[in-house]
Amino acid sequence: MKLNTIQPAAGSKSAAHRVGRGVGSGWGKTAGRGHKGQKSRAGGFHKVGFEGGQMPMHRRLPKRGFTSWTHEFVAEVRLNQLDKLGLEEITLADLINADVIKSDSQAARVILSGEITRKVTVRGLSVTKGAKAAIEAAGGTVIDSDK
Repeated sequence: MKLNTIQPAAGSKSAAHRVGRGVGSGWGKTAGRGHKGQKSRAGGFHKVGFEGGQMPMHRRLPKRGFTSWTHEFVAEVRLNQLDKLGLEEITLADLINADVIKSDSQAARVILSGEITRKVTVRGLSVTKGAKAAIEAAGGTVIDSDK
């Protein structure tokens, strides 16, 4: 096989329609564009979603959902990450210093993921119900949490 002998499979390529070449071709006169209207004319362009001046679908439908402005500054911490720290009392500053969470984090939430085997005191962090139960089951305490 040589590069100059490669050809597409027979029947896989067909010639493009040459429109506007007389009535006999079947693509004469309006050349497949229909009669009148913006899309029949040269340069007849409109933006995506434009509906001819009618209120477009994306404006007719109600807004839904919510994007939190603060979610990027609230970090999630797993129980096994607290276990690896080796500290008796854990605060937001300790988590940032240990590179467990980003330095621009303004708050952290301890979630029930992994296991904790050591006795730790969690101070000033938000803790889920399950995570709080797991910390207290390991002999630890939670102070100043939101929940």
